[in-house]
Amino acid sequence: MSATSARSIKDGFFPPKNVEKIKRVCPKDEKDSIFGRIMLSDVVAKKKRNVFWGRKWSSLDIGNASVLLALHLLCVLAPSTFNWAAFGVAVALCLITGLLGINLSFHRNLSHRSFKLPKWLEYLFAYCGSLALQGHPINWVSIHRYHHQFVDSEKDPHSPIWGFWFSHITWIFYTGNVGERSCKERSNVRDLEKQPFYKFLEKTYIIHHVAFGALLFAMGGFSYIVWGIGVRIVWLSHVTWLVNSACHIWGKQAWNTGDLSRNNWYYDEYCYIGTCRHEMKYVYRALNEKLVVFRWVAVLAFGEGWHNNHHAFEYSARHGLEWWQIDATWYAIRVLEAIGLATYIKLCTPAQQQKMAFDK
Repeated sequence: MSATSARSIKDGFFPPKNVEKIKRVCPKDEKDSIFGRIMLSDVVAKKKRNVFWGRKWSSLDIGNASVLLALHLLCVLAPSTFNWAAFGVAVALCLITGLLGINLSFHRNLSHRSFKLPKWLEYLFAYCGSLALQGHPINWVSIHRYHHQFVDSEKDPHSPIWGFWFSHITWIFYTGNVGERSCKERSNVRDLEKQPFYKFLEKTYIIHHVAFGALLFAMGGFSYIVWGIGVRIVWLSHVTWLVNSACHIWGKQAWNTGDLSRNNWYYDEYCYIGTCRHEMKYVYRALNEKLVVFRWVAVLAFGEGWHNNHHAFEYSARHGLEWWQIDATWYAIRVLEAIGLATYIKLCTPAQQQKMAFDK
């Protein structure tokens, strides 16, 4: 990676997308390469991926799949173990590990350097994010930066070219896929790897979850395990995965990003006439019929569902750019700014918005 690229990543910016690498003329016999249109969308996956059968499972694949299965099975016990105290713990931990941990820390602070926090607070929020069981900071940030660098291509770790379910969840236990192999190099997170705290979290990641589970059990018994770990982690995980999947499939594009990112939050009705197609190497849109779709990720994900806004202005600490675009994570950043804890906050300017507009 060039010095320019490394410097851009450190500052929260990413190397300009090479449009020629993304937009190519589809092969003449494209019917032979089409897997199928993703349900209720205009996105067509052009690659078929056998995730469960006909491929070698690594020990990491088996481990990841086993943990995900166990967490989902734990949720089956949620109705029989329900009590308001356990429910309250789950909600509180969703805010602490999800909004503050994953969104504010892992995503907007560490991945994009959209603002600065005092080191003690940066580390505290990063620790909260680690308890969401989505990976330690070095791994999470590296994957996300590669997602932006190779968005919607074969090298994207959770690309929609393999279909909805791959971009949503199955990429997690298919670590031999093209995107995962392309993103093994950790040169894009040197800013984190040189900090002992993040290396410590990487080496002791599992220990913290075991200790936290023991703490919850001591506080409230098995119901706290079911709700504070099972329900909470499954809920937060699927909401995060919806940003990876749904926000690249359903929704509207407010900005000319050259990718499939969408703003996803409300009900809308599409009426497409004709066979207009975007010529893309891996994914194209077949616009030919009426679609009715509900979109709600922006609210569930505390503002992360304004995904087209985010891809247009990756460095911006604010994703909900309009006053009516609910962005709970941005509100939390504003509170931190008001009390002097969040500084050097990056926002997109009117000139930058004009540059990314469709009608510029």
